[in-house]
Amino acid sequence: MGSLGTAAMARMDDQLSWFRALSAEDRSWVGLVAQAGIAAFVEWFQHAGENRPTPSIEFFGTAPRELKRSISLQQTVDIVRIVVEVVEAQTDELAAPGGEDQLEQAMLRYTRDVAFAAAHVYAREAEARGAWDARLEALIVDALVRGEVDDGLHSWAAALGWTSSPVVVIAGRAPEDDPRAVIDGLREKGRRIGMDLLAGVQADRLIVIVGGANSVDAAAKQVVARFGEGPIVIGPEVPDLHAAARSAKAALAGLKASSGWPDAPRPVHAEDLLAERALDGDDDAREQLIENVYLPLAGTPLLDTLATYLEQGTSLEATARLLFVHPNTVRYRLKKITELTGYQPTEGRSAFTLQVGLILGRLSESAVTWRALT
Repeated sequence: MGSLGTAAMARMDDQLSWFRALSAEDRSWVGLVAQAGIAAFVEWFQHAGENRPTPSIEFFGTAPRELKRSISLQQTVDIVRIVVEVVEAQTDELAAPGGEDQLEQAMLRYTRDVAFAAAHVYAREAEARGAWDARLEALIVDALVRGEVDDGLHSWAAALGWTSSPVVVIAGRAPEDDPRAVIDGLREKGRRIGMDLLAGVQADRLIVIVGGANSVDAAAKQVVARFGEGPIVIGPEVPDLHAAARSAKAALAGLKASSGWPDAPRPVHAEDLLAERALDGDDDAREQLIENVYLPLAGTPLLDTLATYLEQGTSLEATARLLFVHPNTVRYRLKKITELTGYQPTEGRSAFTLQVGLILGRLSESAVTWRALT
């Protein structure tokens, strides 16, 4: 057994470049596993007769857990193949006279069971790793949804191999399928399209975190089919995973308020639901509307023009009469409003958003005045 183990180690060193690159400790462990395997074969082969028990393959337990991470399943197969070649090369010397065929048949059966045992060991490790990865993924999604982002989040993401940016969060209804199958399908989809994907099912919501997409719409298009029926909301694009809590918050707020716009496209951007989110109590949406709509117009004739235009049912002539200006002046001011806010007063959805922003701005100013007086 000692000479066979030595011969196997020498051949591995000669034929396997990855084996030569191992540390001295790992090489030593491989040698011990090889010798344990040969010893187990000799022990098993001592039982003669047709009712020989199943070969013992517990020798894989000789290796420390870390070795299984250093050596892949393919490399383990290489080791088994070389050990078999070493033993087969010395069959004539090892077998009793006339027992060569018996020894070769025994080797075939034994190595078959060793191959199955190796596959079992790596499958068990993969399942354990998969369960751990799923737990980390759930922790990351939960942390982003709750807005509790710290250094631990990056450690968890690094353990999953996450390196992508920018990042966007997409939220919608979860399908009725098994949540684990849904998440596995999304992860496989990400691998195929070259994007990092993390996903979580919370109650009836499916939350998908996408990294490395060339565009937000392209990312959403790839995962829309994985959601259940109902609205799907795309959060704003953020530079990295640490900032993804902001994208998740907007996407979930948009999903909650999406019933206010039944005819919204699917998917819809959270930014397009600012008015509904603000009416639903989303403070971030309110602040954004005040900043984007009210403040750029405050203190200028544009604010009165917009208020009058909306109050007059978007009638250009009525607005001009009330403001005592030419209709072309109103047209010019409406164009300036579009340039400053990004919303076009003459378009229905934009006019609604501008109206909400205008009201919120007035309320905020009233609140400031009230606090100053009291």
